Amino acid sequence: MLKIAVYGKGGIGKSTTVSNVAAAMAERGLKVMQIGCDPKADSTSLLHGKDRVDTVLELVRARKNDFELKDMVHVGYGGVICVEAGGPTPGMGCAGRGIIAALEKLAEKGAYETYEPDVVLYDVLGDVVCGGFSMPMRDGYADIVLVITSGENMAIHAAANIAMAVENFANRNYARLGGLILNARDVRDEDAKVQELAEDLHTKVLARLSRSELVTDAEDLHKTVVEAFPDSSMAKEYRELADILLREFYKEA
Repeated sequence: MLKIAVYGKGGIGKSTTVSNVAAAMAERGLKVMQIGCDPKADSTSLLHGKDRVDTVLELVRARKNDFELKDMVHVGYGGVICVEAGGPTPGMGCAGRGIIAALEKLAEKGAYETYEPDVVLYDVLGDVVCGGFSMPMRDGYADIVLVITSGENMAIHAAANIAMAVENFANRNYARLGGLILNARDVRDEDAKVQELAEDLHTKVLARLSRSELVTDAEDLHKTVVEAFPDSSMAKEYRELADILLREFYKEA
């Protein structure tokens, strides 16, 4: 089982990228589980096409422990197993603690043993990497951390902070940094800036995703690009990224 945690600044395109990669991996015949670790609970919406689904934290609040694993799971495109951790009631509680509770509940209910996924993808808000937001990096969860960034200064700053967190956790047997994914915004010197960041972090740029209106067009259809426009060049880029991740890391699982 390959377990990858994907981090990055809010709004950088994590959920879109992770969902398209999940769809592409499912097309390869792999059983994929995507776990949304963002309080907005919209990580998996492009896979199952629903505006919202019950989150793990909502189930815990409403039913304590009186629910089953199937209540937490929603099956999306290509059979991708979709889970949303959810967040606290606004103004009450900590979103990071919510992620911890959700992941612990998945383990308690035997999610990994029941569904036996080949690949688990954690989609994690990365503006801060503390408390519960670092949970997917911990021993027993993700093996690899990937960081999505553009050449924009705030995105690069967030990526550097995430990589620093991974480095600081290295002596705890947490996940290792696997590389960067450039989600292009077509800003000046973007490729050079991200390459320089990769060199500073002693890692590499695994792939470059083009800026494309098809991404928005697919989102308007509540679908991934891979499903909505399977023959497009953008769908090809997501499939190539999925293949890169499998080639680079699946052998480690």
